[in-house]
Amino acid sequence: MLLGSIQIIYAASTSLGQRIGSISDTGLNGAILQIISHGFIGAALFFLAGTGYDRLRLLYLDQMGGMAIPMPKIFTVFSILSMASLALPGMSGFVVELMIFFGILTSQKYLLMNELSFGFISSVNYIG
Repeated sequence: MLLGSIQIIYAASTSLGQRIGSISDTGLNGAILQIISHGFIGAALFFLAGTGYDRLRLLYLDQMGGMAIPMPKIFTVFSILSMASLALPGMSGFVVELMIFFGILTSQKYLLMNELSFGFISSVNYIG
């Protein structure tokens, strides 16, 4: 669980430049929605990490041996929220990332496209 909490915190810090870098109205609306979405998703993931610890009383993932068998409902919700945190299509993070992406495109700040692309790709590595 400790490793999972560190991954949640580290993935949250990767998109700060994306929120700050979009100056247009669409980008700023996306930034506000990303802050709200991240707050809900992050709080739910931390809640589920704490619930998993309360149920199993194990701190490390290698001692746990998996969550799917002892806690299938918690595992399902945790998996769905992890996918939402990755901004997969159909989740709230995906819509927000598109809004920020279009905000940067309409503000003609093409220098930020490298940073935006890096943020999209690196978020998969941090959580996955």
